[in-house]
Amino acid sequence: MSPLFRRKPSPTPEAPQPAQSSEPTESTERTEPTEPTEYAENHLVTLIRKPGCHLCDDAQLVVEKVCADLGVPWEGRDITEDRQLHDEYWEQIPVVLVDGMQHTFWRVNEERLRKALTDESK
Repeated sequence: MSPLFRRKPSPTPEAPQPAQSSEPTESTERTEPTEPTEYAENHLVTLIRKPGCHLCDDAQLVVEKVCADLGVPWEGRDITEDRQLHDEYWEQIPVVLVDGMQHTFWRVNEERLRKALTDESK
């Protein structure tokens, strides 16, 4: 089996630090839910991407839609600005983390992401 499918879960990332400027950069982009839901307080979705990546753009559309529907916050991280992310995920971008654990890479399935965020058994 390919080593890409045997990766160990990454440690939970540190909480994002506030950006110094008033405009968020792509590496610290974060959206808060417009209407809090029961899912919002339990989850954070992280999209690891790079500039100019069409798969990353597609993944972001899915993440934005699902998170907006469920009121779950999400953040975007630029792999070119973080050496640790680059070393761990370069061959897999875009990568989606749910609560710091890798959920998927390359293509994001809307139904699967929605289920991961609404599954009561977790």
